[in-house]
Amino acid sequence: MKRRPRTLATQGDLFPGEMDPWFFERQARGRGFSRIAGVDEVGRGPLAGPVVAAAVILPWEAELPDVDDSKLLSAGERDTCFQDILRVAVAVGTAAVSAEEIDRTDILSASLEAMRQAICQLDPPPDFLLVDGPWPVPARVPQHPITKGDRLSISVAAASIVAKVHRDRLMVSYHAQFPRYNFAANKGYGTREHLEALARFGCCPLHRLTFRGVLSEPVSTADGNVHGRARNRDGTER
Repeated sequence: MKRRPRTLATQGDLFPGEMDPWFFERQARGRGFSRIAGVDEVGRGPLAGPVVAAAVILPWEAELPDVDDSKLLSAGERDTCFQDILRVAVAVGTAAVSAEEIDRTDILSASLEAMRQAICQLDPPPDFLLVDGPWPVPARVPQHPITKGDRLSISVAAASIVAKVHRDRLMVSYHAQFPRYNFAANKGYGTREHLEALARFGCCPLHRLTFRGVLSEPVSTADGNVHGRARNRDGTER
């Protein structure tokens, strides 16, 4: 794969340019930490499916020249990087928090919980975390939240790839159970096709009932207004 230029961030502003992908890992090592895990999540925006997180500990200065923010890679590039990461990683952990739990709490809490669970899967355990985003993970491990961390830290970028590939594969497997929604293609995001399926069939157990567009199907009436008809997870009317 052709190497993409990385992005250099300074307190909320992004500038194009090359950056040491081990910069934050190097800082942590300078403070005496050695098992440094990158942590990221994927799936905050979809209407269906879990939010998935991954945590990855890489060997120091491992050769992974194509690893970058998963959003900047094609599906094929992500799959190749995924295999490269699994081949060299010291430890990899993944976790998924269900749509039902997202509805019970909220998407931010569910995302942080998925991150916490992914960290708990690491063996050996990390002694320092580099976390994508501005929020710390509820874990008793020293950590550094980094806005746009998946573009600035190779460990976080690796976690973003693992989380993305893992979630995409989950959604493809769910497609066999609920083919009406074409989860294999849309991965649970609110595409036009997905919204039309929701309007026609209602939601399924994978849908997030608290997300706008899930519970109500549009119904045009004689007054020209559009109303909604609420649906349960099983598709029955509320």
